[in-house]
Amino acid sequence: MNGPVLLAVAHGSRDPAARRSTHALARRVGRLAGGVTVRAAFVQHANPSLTAALASATGEAGRERVIIVPLLLATGYHLSSDIGGAAAAARVPVARPLGPGRRLVPALAGRLAEAGVPAGTPVVLAAAGSLDPRATADAGRQAALLAAHLRAPVEAAFVSAARPTVDEAVAGLAARTGRPVAVAAYLLAPGLFHDRLRQSGAAWVSPPLGDHPAVAALVAHRFREAAAGAAPCDHAAA
Repeated sequence: MNGPVLLAVAHGSRDPAARRSTHALARRVGRLAGGVTVRAAFVQHANPSLTAALASATGEAGRERVIIVPLLLATGYHLSSDIGGAAAAARVPVARPLGPGRRLVPALAGRLAEAGVPAGTPVVLAAAGSLDPRATADAGRQAALLAAHLRAPVEAAFVSAARPTVDEAVAGLAARTGRPVAVAAYLLAPGLFHDRLRQSGAAWVSPPLGDHPAVAALVAHRFREAAAGAAPCDHAAA
């Protein structure tokens, strides 16, 4: 291992499709980040674990050449505790989470287009959900950015742990607009949460963000940002 290491850390899932999606994203990031070794790791439910991957990367490259990029769309427990704790113990820096920010809008809009959603359709932005109010607020900010781009109503909702639920938001938005509603999956990988979106009553459900080129470019950007020691900037501009 000659160059710096970007350790892309996802939540993790028992679904093999989720692991494949994360590794596909890591490969795409590697093609964008010339001279950087990109490795994927998982907080739970999949291997390599964050602890094992971090030990391997720092052992081979040295801790001063490793940067963790969380494959997370919001702040919350996994970032502050799981990833933050492991990074502090290994004394390596952690980049900012991927969302919210303008750089995710092309990926969200692109996935909606892939699902055949007509222009102007009301949209529910479906996030995983968290008990952390910061994560709920982050989803709301991303919904506002997507609404401005689509020039259509967009409401944030959650698969678990927070309200409104996706089902509630789909029914409410359909009632208020009198139109069919689309769900934009604010999820990085397939799995149980994405499967639940298909039961929400929405007319369309977009695929997970996965290895969309805009997501890969954002991961590489977060790495460069952290490598340069850049101060966190406003989410809306990120």
